[in-house]
Amino acid sequence: MAGIDLRSTLPFIAGLMGVAGVASAAAAAHGADPRLLGGASAMCMAHAPALIALSAAWDHIRLAAASALLLAIGTALFAGDLVLRHFAGHGLFPMSAPTGGTLMMLGWLVLATGAMLPRKATRT
Repeated sequence: MAGIDLRSTLPFIAGLMGVAGVASAAAAAHGADPRLLGGASAMCMAHAPALIALSAAWDHIRLAAASALLLAIGTALFAGDLVLRHFAGHGLFPMSAPTGGTLMMLGWLVLATGAMLPRKATRT
């Protein structure tokens, strides 16, 4: 059984994040208290383009896969927790938003670290 190709999956994940970001922004604009949905929207809309960029620069950035995974999982946890808190009155699980936020920060640090490492050899 073939594994999932993370690089080719990133635009799909980014697209879902983009949809979630726009939908939560729209819901925040029409709801009574936009704080939770606005935060979820901001995280989705900020990290979706980062995943597209990582996919495009995959061969040139060391640790691109690790960074992408941390950013995607972190964003899903953080935004998912905020959206669930808004609509259901409770989060995903205790500390899910801070865990997601920490994963996103680690994703950016991994990206910064990978940018300082020697570039991957290009295939000819």
